[in-house]
Amino acid sequence: MRNINKPLKEDQRHSMEDWFSTQLLEWYDINKRDLPWRETKDPFKVWLSEIILQQTRVNQGLPYYQKFTNAFRTVEEFASADLDEILKLWQGLGYYSRARNMHTCAAMVVKDYAGNFPDNYIELQKLKGIGKYTAAAIASICFDEYVPSVDGNVFRVFSRLFGITADIAKASSFKVYFERVKQLMPPKDPGVFNQAIMEFGATMCTPKAPKCEECMFVSHCFANQQNMINVLPVKTKNVKVKQRYFNYRVFTFDDRVLMRKRKSGDIWTGLFEFDLQETEKSLKNSNFVEAKLQHSSKEIVHQLTHQKLHIHFQVFEFKSMEAWQNMKKEKQMMDISIDEIGEYAVPKPIELFLNNEFCQ
Repeated sequence: MRNINKPLKEDQRHSMEDWFSTQLLEWYDINKRDLPWRETKDPFKVWLSEIILQQTRVNQGLPYYQKFTNAFRTVEEFASADLDEILKLWQGLGYYSRARNMHTCAAMVVKDYAGNFPDNYIELQKLKGIGKYTAAAIASICFDEYVPSVDGNVFRVFSRLFGITADIAKASSFKVYFERVKQLMPPKDPGVFNQAIMEFGATMCTPKAPKCEECMFVSHCFANQQNMINVLPVKTKNVKVKQRYFNYRVFTFDDRVLMRKRKSGDIWTGLFEFDLQETEKSLKNSNFVEAKLQHSSKEIVHQLTHQKLHIHFQVFEFKSMEAWQNMKKEKQMMDISIDEIGEYAVPKPIELFLNNEFCQ
């Protein structure tokens, strides 16, 4: 078999390009999902969709895209919105730094580019939160720039089909995939080609149980022939997971609750939470003379990329307005009506707790 890591000769490049791109684009034309961001070349909407889909699958991301596009028609409206509104709309997606970066990015587009997204791959990467993948997606889809958009789907499809064993956990491997995709990219409609690869990876060449029996490339697929479907792409894992113990005290009085906004420098920056005591191991129930313990939850485990959170909720009902006000002042917290708590952006574990505790 030909060594896939050697550059293609000119005649080989055109032959492979024609075969691969023709098959892929024909498949995409028939099988692509009907998605709203595919009906536009508006870089604002494409940008929104790409950032959201970095966080979640299409089915889960579509309602978020619709919420954002209903709330904001233009990048100017997005930039002028309050960050709390952005975080609330983003709630449930995780990686809230991306939502904050989006707000900063929109402000940069308005201030530095007169409200127009840059029309090229290099300039787009100067914007906050836009890396190589997102820049290439916007540049190719919206401005027809001849540049590959390399994401996890592309890594998976190309490593399996062509036997590329470069470790995708290493930054140096990006160029290997970028150049290979560019070799096979047809000169016309680069944005459609990029979307076709992503769609093929998302629906056919999936991480687990790919649909090899339906694949038009199966007879040419290195991974299928070598029984390496579960091996490719190569990705080394060297992630140390930190254990953290969050003990939330939920202070209530009548139909009100105390909350505060998390500061920067940690997870969930800018989101609202209850009074938090973080410890090195699970904590037993707290006691307050001025308040009665109404409920103590079982430990909830919430997994993040590099952290595992062990979360415990305790609900306290204060006996008097005076004690309640003293606690509010001592803890420097906000007094929020339980009926209005849904208007505040909170981390996913707190959202689930609130839904179970107050929204039944």
